[in-house]
Amino acid sequence: MIKVGIIGYGHWGPNLVRAFHTAAGSKVVVVADARPERQAALLEKYPDIEVCDDGLALIKRPDVDAVVIATPTYTHYNLAKLAIEHGKHLLVEKPLTNVASEANDLVELSERFGLTLMVDHILLYTGVAQKMAELVQQGAIGTLRYYDATRYAFGLFQPDVNVLWDLAPHDIAVMLHLQPERPVSVNAIGTCHTGNGIENHAHLTINYASGFVATFRCSWSVPYKLRLTLVGGDKGVMSWDDMLPEEKLRVYDCNFDHQVIEAGKRISVQYNQAGYSVPTLDPTEPLMALANDFAYAITNKVAPQSSGALGAEVVKILEAAELSIKNQGKAINLH
Repeated sequence: MIKVGIIGYGHWGPNLVRAFHTAAGSKVVVVADARPERQAALLEKYPDIEVCDDGLALIKRPDVDAVVIATPTYTHYNLAKLAIEHGKHLLVEKPLTNVASEANDLVELSERFGLTLMVDHILLYTGVAQKMAELVQQGAIGTLRYYDATRYAFGLFQPDVNVLWDLAPHDIAVMLHLQPERPVSVNAIGTCHTGNGIENHAHLTINYASGFVATFRCSWSVPYKLRLTLVGGDKGVMSWDDMLPEEKLRVYDCNFDHQVIEAGKRISVQYNQAGYSVPTLDPTEPLMALANDFAYAITNKVAPQSSGALGAEVVKILEAAELSIKNQGKAINLH
């Protein structure tokens, strides 16, 4: 049984406490949060969990095997580094850090200490993402050609990071999991409508040497919620509409043939489409699957699916995207 300490009982913290306290391989022994009202809320629901107001003291406790960090992104690096130095396995809320060099440092440090480092990219553990990875591995849609994700919402403006840092990490993590080829560059554009220099509407393109391309559209200023992902291959297309109550994942059997005519000036295209299928999905709650993966990785000394290395690559892409935005969409190399 892995004894877990959780730092932060704000927006996402209560969900993490519930998951790790009920998962088969772990138990929450202490939660740290500086706000008295949050401490009271925790004790009312979990009288068997100890509460404190000092995350640093939690990290240093000998009865804590693993630390979960659910605090603002700018605090992640210092807390995570201290936890690793004190021999704690670690799960960090996304994104891992807000600086790529710091993310890489945490990965190297965890490897040196022989500890598990995991990032809470919860979308990876959904039944849809798990099935998509299985279908890609089986060659169900052929060679991958594109990944296109749209994530819109209204009124969720963040005070310290732009919309890509807030909404894109999960989708980028899923894309990196599906596509083993590593990207070569990014282009991004964005705009700020609030006067504080933080982009609330942005588009990101990730480029690959093979011609595969990944596109992410994110906004806090669209008056409805949209969560749509398309993954296209040369044999078919997977469509993930997370706002649908049923048939969230559809697999379209479709492709096209083309012929170049008139010395390359025109092409003739013939479309082939035979409808779509709806795969059966694993009903396991994603957060429980994540908690189980964390415990399994620690116990068996293997990398979790949402590894620190994956989290660091997400941060590298987001950092490059922010630089591209500040340079009017200039391509930023990732190597």
